[in-house]
Formats: sequence, structure tokens, C-alpha cells
Amino acid sequence: MPSVSIIVPVLNEALTMDAVLNHLARTFPDCELIVVDGGSSDHTVATAQPYAMVIISERGRARQMNTGAKVSSGDILWFVHADSYVYAASLSTILQTMENPAVVGGGLTLQFQEATVGLRMIAALSNLRARWLHWIFGDQSLFVRRHAFEAVGGFPLLPIMEDLEISRRLKRIGQLVLLPTTSQTSARRFLENGTGRTFLRMQLLKIAYFLGMPPEDLVKHYAKTMRREKK
Repeated sequence: MPSVSIIVPVLNEALTMDAVLNHLARTFPDCELIVVDGGSSDHTVATAQPYAMVIISERGRARQMNTGAKVSSGDILWFVHADSYVYAASLSTILQTMENPAVVGGGLTLQFQEATVGLRMIAALSNLRARWLHWIFGDQSLFVRRHAFEAVGGFPLLPIMEDLEISRRLKRIGQLVLLPTTSQTSARRFLENGTGRTFLRMQLLKIAYFLGMPPEDLVKHYAKTMRREKK
């Protein structure tokens, strides 16, 4: 049976991640659980220490996940966000899927914790994207074979779209699958900024990325738009 390392990148998540880490530690006791902190200014590190190995990294989700992968020991790397709940059946489904040597990784079916019509539609579109385009985003709890992760160089050190880019690279060397088990994720960014506006903004960011806009400029444009809308 291959071993599994669960890697959780965090930054100032002390108020939100206690329940998630408690769930991961109790539900998957045979998995190595690693929390990678990007320099939190709250009590994130102290909150995580009872549950997991805590590693301090330079800030940046891609950099943090790569750091966690380097210190991990698992044959399979499973990247879970601090505001996502993954069900107990997920692990056995992942292991069963990985019995197929052609599969290099994949993700879980996205479901939002808050069940509005708009959010259900967004989740459905995200799952269709993952199933047909094989783009696994972070809120779908990406899992990947270690050797495949290392073969593509880990997550590219981008400030945004790092999950999209590693999916594209992994797809070149093997199959990516979307599993029926669920990653239930908080929709706080949609609810805080407007479901429709946030969804549209994310699609425009993807289009700009594919048109060649540097990721650094995408982040600046996103931040500028958010500041303007909050005025």
C-alpha cells in the first residue's frame, strides 16, 4: 500500500483551520500530516502543532507546497486547503485509483459548504472543467504521485495559477482524473466579494493568463480591482 502525505499550506488561518486539521488528523491517522506556514502573524503555528508537523516556509502557496513536498515521505502527495473538508472515503478512492499506473494524479469533486443556486452552478462548471480539460484547482484537493510531481518540477513558482499550470504539465506525462468523492470548500471569497463578480473575475484572469499576461501583473490587477470595488 503506498504511503500518503497530506500537505496543507496556510497563512493566518488560526480562526478557520482548527476544525479542518482535527478532522484530517482523526480521519486519516495513517497519513503523514504536514502544515506549511508562510509567515503567519496570528496563532496559526500554535494552532497547528497539536495535529501536524509544522514547517515554516517563505510566503507563497506554490513555494509552501513545494517545501512541504520536500520534507514529506509519502509516495502520494495530497494537497488540501485549510478551509476544505475531505471525506473519509476519499483516501481509499485515491489509493484504488492509483492502482492504475497510467494515472499520475487528480482531484476530488468540488462542493461548496454554502449551498446557493449560484454556488452550485459554479461548482458544477468547475467539476466539468476538471473532468474534460483536466485542470485541477487547489480547492479540489489535488493528489499526485511523488515521482510525477518531481518529474514536472513541482508547483511552478507563480503568485497565481500555479495549480492550473501544474495540471497542464502533469497531463503531458499521464492521466489526471476527477474522483466522485467530495472536497467541500468554503465559498468565503465568493460571498465576501459577490458570487457573480468573483466568478467572472476568475474567468477573465484565466483568459489573461492564456493570452500571456505575466502572473505578477495578474495579481496586481486583481488586487487593484478588489480595492476599487470595496471603496
